[in-house]
Amino acid sequence: MSNEKTPVSALRAIAHPVRLQMLSLLTSTEMSAAEVARELDLTHANASYHLRVLVDAGEIVVAGEEKIRGGIAKRYRHPWQSEARPASAPTPPSEDDPQLYIRAVAEELVRRFGQRARGTRSLLTDAEMWVEPEVWEQVMAHVVAASELVHDRARPPRTPGTVHVNLTALAFALDGER
Repeated sequence: MSNEKTPVSALRAIAHPVRLQMLSLLTSTEMSAAEVARELDLTHANASYHLRVLVDAGEIVVAGEEKIRGGIAKRYRHPWQSEARPASAPTPPSEDDPQLYIRAVAEELVRRFGQRARGTRSLLTDAEMWVEPEVWEQVMAHVVAASELVHDRARPPRTPGTVHVNLTALAFALDGER
């Protein structure tokens, strides 16, 4: 079996609910495997395994190391938008195997929706329609801006004065053919 990295192998690495949670968690802060394990209620071994898969796929980076009780712990982060993110890393959903990633996101969205804060404002929108290209470009610009805002302002888990939120967006032009 080849160890060669391909867009499909990288996509498969992130198309797992636990690893999707890790990517979100590591967007806001650097964390060790032990910290990730505690936050996601995993065993340390399981967290370490998933973190290695994400590192191998180029989805997260080792941001540093620290000495802990005579050993060395790596700290990981997700460079969601930086020069540190490898150019070879896929921008999901990939043309190579979009179903895998979309199914994993859908499964993760069901889990997150079950954890929503009742009585707070939420939004669900679904649309398949025809609009002018200029309108579509405006919509895409707003979705990108919203995504960048939450990623840029993400804070470590449970930071005082923050709320735990979800933003999932998938926007694309359709082929016009049925």
